[in-house]
Amino acid sequence: MGESDQNLRKLIASLPYTYKKDAFAGEIKAHYTSYEGKTVSVAGRVTTVRKSGKLVFIDLLDGASTIQCCFDFAEVGEEGIRFAKSANPGDMLGASGRVFKTNPGEISVRAKEYSLLAKAVRMLPAKWEGLKDTELRYRKRYLDLVVNPEVRDIFVKRVRITRMIRHYLEEQGFMEFETPVIQPLYGGADAEPFRTFVNTLDEEDYLRIANELYLKRLVIGGFEKVFEVYKAFRNEDIDSTHSPEFTMMEAYQAYTDYEGMMRLTEGMFEYIVKELYNTDTIGYQGERLSFSAPFKRISFVDSINEATGSDVLSLSDDELFALAEKNNIRFDNGKRFRAHAYQKLFDVLVQPALKQPTFAIDYPRETSPLTRLKRGNKKLVERFELFIMGIELANAYSELNDPFIQRENFAAEQQKAEVGDKEAEPLDVGFIEAMEYGMPPMGGIGIGVDRLVMLLTNQTSIKEVIAFPMEKRK
Repeated sequence: MGESDQNLRKLIASLPYTYKKDAFAGEIKAHYTSYEGKTVSVAGRVTTVRKSGKLVFIDLLDGASTIQCCFDFAEVGEEGIRFAKSANPGDMLGASGRVFKTNPGEISVRAKEYSLLAKAVRMLPAKWEGLKDTELRYRKRYLDLVVNPEVRDIFVKRVRITRMIRHYLEEQGFMEFETPVIQPLYGGADAEPFRTFVNTLDEEDYLRIANELYLKRLVIGGFEKVFEVYKAFRNEDIDSTHSPEFTMMEAYQAYTDYEGMMRLTEGMFEYIVKELYNTDTIGYQGERLSFSAPFKRISFVDSINEATGSDVLSLSDDELFALAEKNNIRFDNGKRFRAHAYQKLFDVLVQPALKQPTFAIDYPRETSPLTRLKRGNKKLVERFELFIMGIELANAYSELNDPFIQRENFAAEQQKAEVGDKEAEPLDVGFIEAMEYGMPPMGGIGIGVDRLVMLLTNQTSIKEVIAFPMEKRK
């Protein structure tokens, strides 16, 4: 080890354990008249160092804002100027002194006392070049946050959006619960699970793909309005709108149906947009989106019929699959089922054109094993999905509460699994038993939190709104 390395190690080993910080850059700038002339202690990461004779100006990044610290020879002497000149971008400093404005009008702290809090051994990316490589940004998000202020803003908004989801639901009388992440059976969605093993129990279990069946048990137990913001895990695609690990919100309410869930969704989205932007109209990728309720509604089946010129519910299996293949739709092994054909036709022919907030309602019965039949049409179920800019944001049902039909639907799912559908739902005898004790009529909804944040921060990739997105190992 060279002498410089030894000196660096000694320096780092001597750094303080704590620093008494009592002011924040954003607050000082926002309320300058209250801070002017007062002595404050600030701390943050050095972004720039500007030297001008017996003056050194250092910008400290403090959370989402920066504050200029002025090191004046008349105040700190030669030792202080030497300290300031030795600072490098990336170092972390603390400084205390009076708040003032420089002649050009820059709000600053005139340093009187100062301390090195952390020494950057590696250099930050050059400020004028930034950190542009997308893969590197995701792998080294900490650097992305340091050098790209707009990225920090995304995650500040994400925290606010999540908080507002909770606030809105709690104001509506919902209670948040925690449900198991490791489950003996996966259910609540069509998805391939991640498998794990519990050594103590000597059994294979699964990471949850959804929390639906557990929240419904809570409603059966007497809690009438329940929700959870949670991590879900699905062993499927990684693309612009999908991640194997993602964040969902699910809510269930006794004595209502999918109409009640539509009203809840409209109210929540309108509230969040107005709280974030003080308006119910926002821009997304060049499109102006209005979140003023009520949202547009379309029939899932009728929209496919209009796009294809066919009555898809009346087609035989062979005719339906031929129609799908005519529209360049191919089916993975184990997925040649009517439910997949309906969904693929909608995904390809209808969904991309749904720009403004739109509820697609009343799905074919085969698509939704946990949903009640449509009143007046037993070929359909009372389900809706919310689409904005061609992206699915929410999925909701009038929840099935008939244990006999539920058992039959699970049996049909098992038949799909036996011929290769890895996303079919398994038979959950425990859930059916809970239903047999009496499950009230209920509406339920799931909302993709990551996708909502994408929409409200004008991002086109889900990786931009997940702090540490999944990347293939190097």
